[in-house]
This record gives sequence, structure tokens and C-alpha cells, in this order.
Amino acid sequence: MARATDHRPDDRPRFYGRRFGHSLSPRQRARLDAVLARFGVPVEDGLLDPASLFPDRRPVWLEIGFGGGEHLAAQAAANPSVGLIGCEPYVNGVSTLVRLIEEQNLENIRIFPEDARLLLPRLAPAGIARVFLLFPDPWPKARHHRRRFIQPDNLDLVARALADGGEFRFASDHAEYGRWALQKIRAHGAFAWTARRPGDWRDRPADWPPTRFEEKGRAAGRPPLFLRFVRRPRGDAEGA
Repeated sequence: MARATDHRPDDRPRFYGRRFGHSLSPRQRARLDAVLARFGVPVEDGLLDPASLFPDRRPVWLEIGFGGGEHLAAQAAANPSVGLIGCEPYVNGVSTLVRLIEEQNLENIRIFPEDARLLLPRLAPAGIARVFLLFPDPWPKARHHRRRFIQPDNLDLVARALADGGEFRFASDHAEYGRWALQKIRAHGAFAWTARRPGDWRDRPADWPPTRFEEKGRAAGRPPLFLRFVRRPRGDAEGA
């Protein structure tokens, strides 16, 4: 998640991250508007079937807070038979993803240029095959921990969206937040941790493209951890 101030113009969930960075050029703005008109997730009442966003009802993956979009674009290029939805309220990050979409001619990405918590409740249950939450803002001060995405209410939304057997991937280079996330996700009940040995969380899987946040963390001496969870069958543990 991006850093900055609180934005809450109505009764939406409180958002603390940045929405704007440097001003976009007229060319960037025009490109952003054109791609969002084509690939934006529609804002409508009622439930949204994620598969309906794509022409052939393919499996759909969701990235929460895609930053500059390099992971999302890499996954889209490597998995052309999968549809990907990316959520990101930071306009400059969305603009960067739009450039990648055009440069790589990617047709299997849909963009929700807002807080993922506004989209998750609208998704039809069990319509997502994989969810990514990569290097979110750790909000390291104890008084800010309530701002972290990994909270029971948000995990409820992820569990609702994921199909049984679907995968939830989390990465962080902040050791304390990593421990927090692991404890919260395991305690939730809807997710089974897949790790069997230390390398399962220390080593990035081959099908998990690196991001600039990972590279920055490694350069600063913060080795990342990679957590993978599987959505338990409904009714097994959480009473769903």
C-alpha cells in the first residue's frame, strides 16, 4: 500500500495511502483514460462475476495494491489463459501499468483504480482463483497497526472471493509484519499455510516474478518472505 494521508469522502473504508504523485502529462492522462475505458472494471450495483470481465470465462487472479504493476504485467504475459484484475488507488502507479499494457500488448488485465476493499465485497463469492498481496505498507508503528491490510475483516473478504483450493500469496520485507501476517492468516481459519520447510517462505517461487519493492528491500538488507496459503473448502474451519 502507498503511504500518505487519510482520504474518506463518504462512508467508504478509511484509506491512508497516496492517491496522487507528480502530475501526469497530457499524453499520459489521455493514455490512462483510453485504457481505463477499455479495461477498467465497471462500477455498478450488484454482484460482479469476475469471469464476466473476460471473453472466455477463464480463471481470474486478483492483485491487491499492484504498485507500479510490474508483477501484474509479468503474470499476465506468462499466463495468457488467465484473466487478472489489479486494484491500485495510486494514479501514478496505474499510469505505469497502463504503459506496460500498451508496450507488451496485454489483453488479459482489468484495472480497478481504487481501494481493493471497495471491489472485494462486490465480487461474486468463490470467483477468484488466486489473490496476491505483495509488499503492502507495513505501518511499523504500533499505533498504526490497525491500518494494515491484514485484518480479520479484510481476510473475510479475501476468503469470500477465493474459490475453494484457491491460493493467497503474501510477501513482505518487514520481518515483524511478516510474523503478524502469518499469525493473523493462520488464525483466521479459512487458509491453510502450504510451507513444509524454511525454503518455502525464504525463496521466491519460480512463478512469482520479482518486484522493485523486493529489490529495494534486498538492497537495504531486508530479505523478503513469501507466504502461500490455500483456501480451505467452505465449512471446514470457518463455519462458512
